[in-house]
Amino acid sequence: MDARYNPPAIESKWQAHWRELGLDRTPELTAESRKFYALSMFPYPSGSLHMGHVRNYTITDVIARHKRMQGYAVLHPMGWDAFGLPAENAAIDRGIPPAKWTYQNIAQMRDQLQRLGLSYDWEREITTCAPDYYKWTQWLFLQFFKAGLAYQKEASVNWDPVDQTVLANEQVDAEGRSWRSGARVEKRLLKQWFLKITAYADQLLADLEKLSGWPERVRTMQENWIGQSVGARVLFKTETGEELPVFTTRPDTLWGATFMVLAPEHPLVEKLTTPEQQAAVKAYQAEAAARSEIERSAEDREKTGVWTGSYAINPVNQERIPIWIADYVLMGYGTGAIMAVPAHDQRDFEFARKFGLPIKLVVQPPQGGVESAEDLQAAWTGEGVLINSGPLNGIPVGKGPGQSVERAIAWLEEQGLGERQVNYRLRDWLISRQRYWGCPIPVIHCPHCGIVPVPEEDLPVLLPEDVELTGRGGSPLAQLEDWVKVKCPTCGAEARRETDTMDTFICSSWYFLRFSDPRNDREIFRKDLVNAWLPVDQYVGGIEHAILHLLYSRFFTKVLRDLGLLNFDEPFSRLLTQGMVQARTYYNPNKSGKDRWIPTALVKDPNDPRDPETGEPLQVIYATMSKSKGNGVDPEEVLANYGADTARMFILFKAPPEKDLEWDDADVEGQFRFLNRVWRQVYEFVVRGSGTESLQGKAAELLQAKVEAGSLTKAERDLRRAVHTAIKEVSEDLEEYQFNTAIAGLMKLSNALAEAEIPDSPVYAEGIRTLVLLLAPFAPHMAEELWQALGGTDSVHRQAWPTYDPAALVADTVTIVVQVNGKLRGSFEAPADVTPQEQERLALQSEAAQRYLQGMTPKRVIVVPKKLVNLVV
Repeated sequence: MDARYNPPAIESKWQAHWRELGLDRTPELTAESRKFYALSMFPYPSGSLHMGHVRNYTITDVIARHKRMQGYAVLHPMGWDAFGLPAENAAIDRGIPPAKWTYQNIAQMRDQLQRLGLSYDWEREITTCAPDYYKWTQWLFLQFFKAGLAYQKEASVNWDPVDQTVLANEQVDAEGRSWRSGARVEKRLLKQWFLKITAYADQLLADLEKLSGWPERVRTMQENWIGQSVGARVLFKTETGEELPVFTTRPDTLWGATFMVLAPEHPLVEKLTTPEQQAAVKAYQAEAAARSEIERSAEDREKTGVWTGSYAINPVNQERIPIWIADYVLMGYGTGAIMAVPAHDQRDFEFARKFGLPIKLVVQPPQGGVESAEDLQAAWTGEGVLINSGPLNGIPVGKGPGQSVERAIAWLEEQGLGERQVNYRLRDWLISRQRYWGCPIPVIHCPHCGIVPVPEEDLPVLLPEDVELTGRGGSPLAQLEDWVKVKCPTCGAEARRETDTMDTFICSSWYFLRFSDPRNDREIFRKDLVNAWLPVDQYVGGIEHAILHLLYSRFFTKVLRDLGLLNFDEPFSRLLTQGMVQARTYYNPNKSGKDRWIPTALVKDPNDPRDPETGEPLQVIYATMSKSKGNGVDPEEVLANYGADTARMFILFKAPPEKDLEWDDADVEGQFRFLNRVWRQVYEFVVRGSGTESLQGKAAELLQAKVEAGSLTKAERDLRRAVHTAIKEVSEDLEEYQFNTAIAGLMKLSNALAEAEIPDSPVYAEGIRTLVLLLAPFAPHMAEELWQALGGTDSVHRQAWPTYDPAALVADTVTIVVQVNGKLRGSFEAPADVTPQEQERLALQSEAAQRYLQGMTPKRVIVVPKKLVNLVV
């Protein structure tokens, strides 16, 4: 063992040894196995790790290492979410095929992950852009199609009129322009593929109750995204007899509906528009098409709209009400048509006020002051009783039994005017992408047979390699006639392949299942293996995936369960969403946009930060590390300067895992110093008495000696109590994933060893050995080196996790605080079983009491048993 801690040497040495040993290979499960599946959300292979990656993967690695030492059979895999737009853009910008760019990045990132000492079973590595993976993605699509859960219909897409191509939402800037051409993006209807996630909306919502191991925040976000609404479907009719069904959660306010509003895309708009209104309606439709749904539905946005020129009949009172179009009504929610009740809906109120439409009060507020609609300054959405509502007058407003909503639904059903309906905000999942670098959709379009699935024996439908990527025109695959033209599998006629590829979220919606059986080329996975390893026991990833990825994964799991491929309801038992990694960030308040952020590397003096161009003083904040802000810390730099173990220790110690972490070089240095201290403690123990750097003599004897609890000195009892307290507290912290306090426990144990002046005691040897074992999940390379120095013959990571002796935690003495008139004046040690009378006597005799009483007799003595004595004088 060297006297100096040398991270680069020991880390590369042990990483090579672990690979050769197959240390992290997943064991075969037996009937006696306790399994634990630890998984980090797999990354997109961008080319290099950032500190957010390091934090995510280190957290999961500590959990996996700890579980292995506890005797669990652990599955801890890693893979690559490798399809996607960045690779296609890189191909266009650099003239390099997406596959080549992607696999180069994977090789680089795999090397970085290995140098962090992450205990992945690399034999189970999967890559979603590899044909042996996307074959099964395509197979899954076919199972969805057969089950009626995949279908094609026309849908609105972002269309760049200059480049003549479909854009993803992220390619459209805040002003609604194409990121590449700068053209104003249009909305166009194209045939698109969907997965019918709405068929599982009720299960996805109800089963949130099963996810007790998930953060409440994430469950709430999913609940809101699914967005269940209970109300009524009511049938309005136009004057010409066209049916206009609406869904409303407030059927009790139907008598207050004074106009209707349709989404600009509603299929009946053209038919309902009168000749006089045609020009205005068409112009408005074009304006609405250029706006995003988020922009259209913003609460604080001024309401806009156009009258169609037509009228509908309110079914409950036969009143004639005008039909408008407005972009705050979305075609994808409900029926794309609403009844507008301006007295009791704020958006409708603002719309009615702007366009001079009638407002009719049908809920009387409980307090006075509102006798008619003219008294309203805003829509009344609170409690009250129904008025001006025919048969429902006088009924209290509410959704409970006997209240207005239930009574209105019952009345509508009795009259044949409507029916109870449960609606969801959740929409079917549009999975079509007019892109090259994605999983091809395995269907063929035949002029005679229609949509024909590719036969399963012909999977995978391979991505062609001889494709020219320009970022312009339609789908790149559609340009390859030799690839597109194919015989219909059913009738043999000339047919054409589907040229859309799948949303990359499809690939990540089932990858965690494939890890259970990743090399199976005969089936997607063995049922017995997926049922044995799943659900994932601990999933770790960012809060940004709280909705889409996690919701889609839950959806896939339920569909595969119903198809008989697996037997569990939910994919992830516990979820940990780690906080962001932040750093000191500089910005110029006098600049705007991206220019306001000044990269840290350009700031010459952190104590007096100034804009390098203008010399203006800069503001300093902590913000999430990002390229755009120039505030990132390169993990390579940290590994080169301090080593992987220090990086791991800092990232775990600085903040609880679910909280944001503020990067600080001084704190990194602090962890490096701590590891150096532990190194020296073990080194001095090993060489003590022998004068050599290998374990022999006194140290070897001490490690083999048995601790006889009944014959220990007080110093030995005190140190043993510190050792077993550390085992107990670090173990409890690890179970709760409180890694920062667990590392603080390691520091306390190191301090106790440093203060204990009994280096020749078996208890001290027990403490050194325990410190190394407890350190192993956090700093695996150093712990392995120190374990070998202590005579370990097998890996430290194959040792049993220490257990504490409850008897060792019992204190011989207690510390009694002495106060005089409520102020702390000193303390003394007393027997652990001291009585209140004896505690008072010892306090009066203590040095602190003698010094402050100076012969006086206290007027009163207050004793808190085994804690303090307060002398009142």
